Amino acid sequence: MEQSIFSFSIDKDLKKQFDSLCEDFGMTPTTAFNIFVKAVIRERKIPFEIVASQENITRDGTMKVFEALREEAKNNGLQNMTLEDINGEIALSRSEREESL
Repeated sequence: MEQSIFSFSIDKDLKKQFDSLCEDFGMTPTTAFNIFVKAVIRERKIPFEIVASQENITRDGTMKVFEALREEAKNNGLQNMTLEDINGEIALSRSEREESL
């Protein structure tokens, strides 16, 4: 099988720790990355959960997201929907989804 080089930068201390762990596992870092790549391809996803720390959520950040969503709703003509309108949209979406199953 023809080989290809994959090159990237990593923090020096992280690399030392990773190299040491790989040695403990009885494999090279290259083998570890090949295992990771094969898992990503096989599962068609990153084979572990990636989440943001709850500590990073701030009021300012939340307000920025809220404002972006409000602007998107305005651009799509949805800023004046009532709760009844929203519930109607949800019901319609659910019925369409059930029909497609």
